[in-house]
Amino acid sequence: MKKTRRNGIVIMFRLFGLLGNLSLFMVLAILNGLLGNLMAFAVPTLGALAVVKALGEDIILSYGAIIAILVSCGVLRGILRYLEQYSNHFIAFKILAILRDRVFKALRRLGPAKVEEKEKGGLLSLVTSDIETLEVFYAHTLSPIAIAILFSLVVFLLVGFLSSFVLALVALLGYLLVGILLPVLSSKLLKDVGVDYRKEFASFGSYFLDSIKGIREVLLYGKGQERGKENDRRTDSLLSQTRRLKDRTAFFMLTTEFVVTLVFSLAVMVSFFLVQEGLPLPRAVLGMVMILSSFGPVLAIANLPANLTQTFASGDRLLDLVDEKGEIEDVIDGKDFAFDSLRVENLVFSYEDGKKILDGDFFHVEKGEIVGIKGESGEGKSTLLKLLLGFVKKEEGQIEYSGIPIEEINTKSLRDNVTMVSQTTYLFNGTIEDNLRIARQDSTPEEMIQALEEASLSDFVKEREKGLRTSVGEMGRLLSAGERQRLGLARAFLRKAPLVLLDEPTSNVDGINEGIILSSILKKKKDHAFLLVSHRSSTLAICDRVYVLKDGRMMEETKE
Repeated sequence: MKKTRRNGIVIMFRLFGLLGNLSLFMVLAILNGLLGNLMAFAVPTLGALAVVKALGEDIILSYGAIIAILVSCGVLRGILRYLEQYSNHFIAFKILAILRDRVFKALRRLGPAKVEEKEKGGLLSLVTSDIETLEVFYAHTLSPIAIAILFSLVVFLLVGFLSSFVLALVALLGYLLVGILLPVLSSKLLKDVGVDYRKEFASFGSYFLDSIKGIREVLLYGKGQERGKENDRRTDSLLSQTRRLKDRTAFFMLTTEFVVTLVFSLAVMVSFFLVQEGLPLPRAVLGMVMILSSFGPVLAIANLPANLTQTFASGDRLLDLVDEKGEIEDVIDGKDFAFDSLRVENLVFSYEDGKKILDGDFFHVEKGEIVGIKGESGEGKSTLLKLLLGFVKKEEGQIEYSGIPIEEINTKSLRDNVTMVSQTTYLFNGTIEDNLRIARQDSTPEEMIQALEEASLSDFVKEREKGLRTSVGEMGRLLSAGERQRLGLARAFLRKAPLVLLDEPTSNVDGINEGIILSSILKKKKDHAFLLVSHRSSTLAICDRVYVLKDGRMMEETKE
């Protein structure tokens, strides 16, 4: 079922609500913009006053005063324009940080289970391209709309009182056509095109990122030409969407210029008629000049729909993520605990299609124990660990830490007491020190070296010229598989969580590294508890107890 996009007005108000304390700067931007446009408007208006004075109209200002005010307005226009842009861009740069913070908070709230389902290229596009598009909304959209409305009202009154309210109504008609009707029509026509363009852009980014990350496999299996053709196809598709967007945007820009010309022509004809009906010629000239000089802010709105379609599409994608509910909400008003045991009874979990993956599982882990869970791929071992970490919600049964149900435990306390090393340790593109600080930001170099020693990796670091500042490369490519796993283990030890979940920690390493990793675990057994998930019998040999998971049921393996 195709998702219905939010209404543009709803998106705009939601985005405006994100400003928070920055609203004051938006007011300053609008005020400076309004005054600045009035200064620009005053320049031709004062020139018209000089002409009107020359035509014999009684103007109290002398020519010298008119020139002095005109020059002052020009200077003030520059100053006010600077202040307007400064305020707008101050908001824009601040909002970039706020929006990205919102995105990362949403991702943390959703948790790994939901984030893993999302296209990484789409997420990358969201935190870069989409948010940068929204930056334009805050810097060049919100204040111009408010400025145009206020400016048009002021000009309407000025034209009415200084010239004729009939001419003022002509100006108002032009403002409504150019500033409201055409943008609304343009937005409707560009709406689907803008959404399609953003989707195509995100899809292209995801595919290209996937190709780069999988370049080794692409070359290994001779799929370079095939991926290249698909990349070209997607590029052409994106180009086609870009052309559609540009063509429709150009059409409406041309239409807007045509309507403005018609309004100018109407103003001239109405002025001529009013002069025939008795309106003094100087006042008619002043009115026409004011109208001809007043469409700048309104034209700024008329040119917004092309950007607004992109803004609304990007804003909709952002709000989708921000509004998405996590499978499990963080617990902040529950209980804290100190780990001494884990007990699982009658645990039941099913996939969304209703297929049961865990059906009545039970086991327990005490501090100072290494407990193994054995099972083939697809039996639900990794799902079980996600349940223990609180990433997904169980259907039935109990998960208790130190006698406290997991639902009643504060999420922070759970993270402090339980950590995990996965079968493929993810390393960030930085140094060994950077990757260790992920576990505990305030750890000292001595503590890091100690954790590396406990993971049997300290010799590797000491042999490197830069020591802890040795780069691991993107995704740890400068380290071997065994070194990556041991660094992940050191990270877990540095965290000092008493319960360590190990998800196939030796599946991607050779026998030598398996022995090193298992030896490191045994040395830490006294102060920790380990839940070791693996399908390798050699890995599970160090366990005090082993449970076998098969067909959704768990049974303790009897020792021969």
